[in-house]
Amino acid sequence: MMKRTHTCNALRKNDVGKSVTLIGWVDTLRDHGGIQFVDLRDRTGLTQVVFDPQHAALKEDLHHLRHESVIEISGTVSARGEAETNSKLPTGEIEVSAESLIIHNTSETPPFPLDDEKTDKVNEDLRLHYRYLDLRRPSMYNNLFVRSKASKATRDFLDEQEFLEIETPCLFKSTPEGAREFLVPSRLNPGKFYALAQSPQQYKQMLMVAGVERYYQLARCFRDEDLRADRQPEFTQIDLEMSFIDREDMYELIEGLLKRIWKDCLNVDIPTPFPRMSFEDAMNQYGVDKPDTRFDLKIEDFSDCFKKSGFKVFQGTIASGGVVKAFNAKGLSDATQGEMRELENTAKSLGAKGLAFIRITEEGEWKSPILKFFSEEEKAELQERLNIENGDLVFFGAAEWDRTCAILGRIRLEAAQLLKKRGRLSIPDDQYNFLWVIEFPLMLFDEEEGRYMATHHPFTSPVPEDIELLDSDPKAVRGQHYDCVLNGMEIGGGSIRIHQPALQKKVFEDILKIPVDIVEERFGYMLKSFKYGAPPHGGIALGLDRIVSILTNRPYIRDVIAFPKTQRGQDLMNDAPSTATPAQLRALHIEVNDLED
Repeated sequence: MMKRTHTCNALRKNDVGKSVTLIGWVDTLRDHGGIQFVDLRDRTGLTQVVFDPQHAALKEDLHHLRHESVIEISGTVSARGEAETNSKLPTGEIEVSAESLIIHNTSETPPFPLDDEKTDKVNEDLRLHYRYLDLRRPSMYNNLFVRSKASKATRDFLDEQEFLEIETPCLFKSTPEGAREFLVPSRLNPGKFYALAQSPQQYKQMLMVAGVERYYQLARCFRDEDLRADRQPEFTQIDLEMSFIDREDMYELIEGLLKRIWKDCLNVDIPTPFPRMSFEDAMNQYGVDKPDTRFDLKIEDFSDCFKKSGFKVFQGTIASGGVVKAFNAKGLSDATQGEMRELENTAKSLGAKGLAFIRITEEGEWKSPILKFFSEEEKAELQERLNIENGDLVFFGAAEWDRTCAILGRIRLEAAQLLKKRGRLSIPDDQYNFLWVIEFPLMLFDEEEGRYMATHHPFTSPVPEDIELLDSDPKAVRGQHYDCVLNGMEIGGGSIRIHQPALQKKVFEDILKIPVDIVEERFGYMLKSFKYGAPPHGGIALGLDRIVSILTNRPYIRDVIAFPKTQRGQDLMNDAPSTATPAQLRALHIEVNDLED
């Protein structure tokens, strides 16, 4: 019967002389004058095994050894000579002299090297096609290991806080107010469809009405969105909800949870409480509602300065209700024409007509096509407020407030990367700047739809003192919504919920202008439940994939998901999605001709 006595990272010098059995993969295979050396690998590490071809029990099988084959060896632990010691390996002071060999499976030559440094340069589609080989690499295994530790830390912490882990259904009803949904036809109810749950939002609120009080789950969620570095069609949230709490309770809980995760996974103590910043301040200073505060380069508003400027573009923008903002990319005056062209293209992609700038040479000369329109007073104010020095590069934005913020916020991030490449700006990967962004507007007006839309979702409760503004000025109403931001990435968001049926109905029908029949069809059961003693409650969802990608310093969440999809939503390993057979379609009461039409 197959049995290993040790893993491939267990043996040390004090094990010399022991008889052991190891099982694993052939990581490297070397022939030194007839003596075969194998680094045997399992998930824990490596052990060097020595095969003497003169040994009768080994002679027949040695020539069948192949890289990545699965073998079992038994032998005796020996000490390596001082010159042969490998200080890079925990097992580097010993080796195992093999006395028996069983080849459980002979591997073909892998399509790419299973070496971290080399494989990171391999085409990702090829790695995803052979994902089971890609996951054998130490770095990829470590990603899964850290993910498992983060999940355990979450469960341990929330269990200590007396939460119940409850699974909610993945098959839900369609509520097409948010992202695009995946629809699932129902065989038992011809012509009707489930939607894969985008989140457990409504279910967890029902659990609060049910009196659970403290719920959580590591929830699988599904959204049919265009994919990017931090987005997948199926993902995992640390989802939770609590009754009888306010925002301060939520901040304290989540700070404690993240502190536990970072300690258990990285042995890093993150400071609490986290700083807080209003949505308006985040947009004004950083141009984005998820600011990376590891570096400065703050945006300043110069609307008052240029209100009567000789530069008609700035003056006209301000006169029509827009703003003029600027920031100083300190030390970037040597940006090349190509780099400036890329920055301008970025600005144009966000709706700008161009990208105004002033370049300050190392000799202190200001250079810009727009400089001739500036007064000495305007230049003096720019210099003082932006601390302009030789070698700096100042960027401007002039448009409506939200567009100007978005443009300069994006340029700020790209300028920071250019400065980082030049070694002039430090953005440490192991620095963790947590931040709560709060006081979001409850509603935003959608020009295309011609109505207000919920900034977060329609269940978010208004700040109590703003409720009276719902009828007169919905845009001025702040929501009890909070985002947890880390190093420029939103890792979680939530809110205190509406729990009064009259207020929830008013938001649906009077503010969001959802027709009464649609409200009843999609949310009628929720409004009905609120009439039976719904408690005040609130919750949050943290992106587990995003958290693990930060913990492991990986740029893509695909690297921390065992079997992710490509940017086209495909699983290259098993060729999903695939076509359905005529029999499967008939079982769902779908005719092939219907699909062709």
